[in-house]
Amino acid sequence: MDYSRISISTTDHSRLEPMVRDAIVRGGAPFHLTSALKSKLDHARILPPDKMPKDVVTMNSIVRLRDLDLDEIEIFTLVYPSFANIAEGCLSILTPIGAAILGHRAGDIAETEIPFGSTRVEIEDVQFQPESVGQYDV
Repeated sequence: MDYSRISISTTDHSRLEPMVRDAIVRGGAPFHLTSALKSKLDHARILPPDKMPKDVVTMNSIVRLRDLDLDEIEIFTLVYPSFANIAEGCLSILTPIGAAILGHRAGDIAETEIPFGSTRVEIEDVQFQPESVGQYDV
């Protein structure tokens, strides 16, 4: 994966790194998923929250995604696992799609392995990003 286009805020990085490390040790998520997310955290461009471009998917961002295989559009909020509720549109970072979209920009296509193959989603829009409105503590 080319990490040169991936941006993660210092806040998200400091919260996600121990969570991912713990998930790897305890097996709280599939190993391929947590190891891919760890690689992303290790190699992404880390930016202060106030320098984050407003079209980058960060934690607690609301995004409009197009499933390129099914040609379906869904809107999700990218959340920490304890807040996940797919019925309410809250997508955990510890899901294949959640981990795949983190750090990408509107217009990017993220590809990831899912239980029955792989899928590609286009990030059509970042409808809300906490950093863009000065909310650095969510």
